[in-house]
Amino acid sequence: FGAEHASVQPYSGANANQAVLHALCAPGDPVLGFDFSHGGHPTHNDPATFAGRYYDAVGYHVRREDRLVDMDEVERLARTHRPKVIFAGWSCYTRWLDFEAFRAICDEVGAALVVDMAHFSGLVAAGLHPDPVGLADVCTMTVHKTLGGARGGAILCKGELADRIDAAVYPGEQGCPLPHVIAAKAVTFGLAATDAFRERMERTVAGARRVAAAKALADHIEDW
Repeated sequence: FGAEHASVQPYSGANANQAVLHALCAPGDPVLGFDFSHGGHPTHNDPATFAGRYYDAVGYHVRREDRLVDMDEVERLARTHRPKVIFAGWSCYTRWLDFEAFRAICDEVGAALVVDMAHFSGLVAAGLHPDPVGLADVCTMTVHKTLGGARGGAILCKGELADRIDAAVYPGEQGCPLPHVIAAKAVTFGLAATDAFRERMERTVAGARRVAAAKALADHIEDW
């Protein structure tokens, strides 16, 4: 992914997000994330998770008219709450995010940009999705979703944050590093750099487009 530093110890994407907040925030600090009910992940701001329980977490939403992330709302909430962290990334969202717009907002309010790419890291690895690694301060991911590897997570970050991230993972949030799982992650990352993996991701995108086209046709027939 071309990151300056990587931690491959996190047990999952949720653990990775928890460690990032541990590294970049103090309890009670404001955090801005993509609301779970609109497509984000619970660990970005949901009250039932550590994000909502230990931090002053606020959520942004999609617009009703086109179901795209409301970047005007993101900017407004960022200016109002001055969050330490702004999460971009999603669990259930059908479009790309404007990472450059998120970067500009973070720079304006002094927030760290954290991109949760757990659900599209395989597409990033294959060059089929906008790459947030060069823009974000931190990227979190899972290895078992679109990368297709062993159960686990990883954190990519700028070099200046390496010590803080590593200390937040261990001893901050976890114990045993699970070397056998880390070895499996290494195999996964190796496979993700191959032409065969890219072809697999191309088939994934093609299949998703066919499903979307069929759904659009079904909706049209239903409306008709």
